[in-house]
Amino acid sequence: PTGYGLGQTYGTSAGTQTFKSIDKSDVVLVIGANPTDAHPVFGSRMKQRLRQGAKLIVIDPRGIDLVKSPHVRAEHHLPLRPGTNVAVLHAMAHVIVTENLHDQEFVAARCDDRSFVDWLDFIRKPENSPEATAEASGVPAAELRAAARLYATGSSTGTAADLTKRRSNAAIYYGLGVTEHAQGSTAVMAIANLAMVTGNIGREGVGVNPLRGQNNVQGSCDMG
Repeated sequence: PTGYGLGQTYGTSAGTQTFKSIDKSDVVLVIGANPTDAHPVFGSRMKQRLRQGAKLIVIDPRGIDLVKSPHVRAEHHLPLRPGTNVAVLHAMAHVIVTENLHDQEFVAARCDDRSFVDWLDFIRKPENSPEATAEASGVPAAELRAAARLYATGSSTGTAADLTKRRSNAAIYYGLGVTEHAQGSTAVMAIANLAMVTGNIGREGVGVNPLRGQNNVQGSCDMG
């Protein structure tokens, strides 16, 4: 799913960043992964950055260690129902574009115009709103809206005008809780779209970062 999803959106199946990139992240979004248990070396580095002040969003049915542990606490935990990854990711994108929190300059310079217009028409539909998806996903609409604002701008609060002026480095880390679903490839593409629409791609501290399930998958992708 990562190979296909990132290949369709970015033209390569490799994750976009090195692990040291997290040292520059202001916001970290973890979905479908448990780094402290499954990737403890990187998990330790992530916790170090969170202790330094980076803000955390966890999208996972479980209350994993990162949600609340000594010196680390998620700003937002979205305990979605299994199988609703795509609905939640689309709802986050819906908030970002309908509240004009997307990075229009980045999209104009770096993204395909026709694909963006088609995606925008789809993602703006009322059925993709947090309110419309809340019953199916189990995620309260207000909490999802706050998480989307935090990912897009680095802050959950403030007026719409204030939020549109803010930009921060936001990185997404995901694992097998995303990819081992029938909708895995679609979810990976939704993650890539979130990064593109907010301009969180192409520099340190951002990106789409799969926490691979097997040994040296990233190296294999890097080398083709």
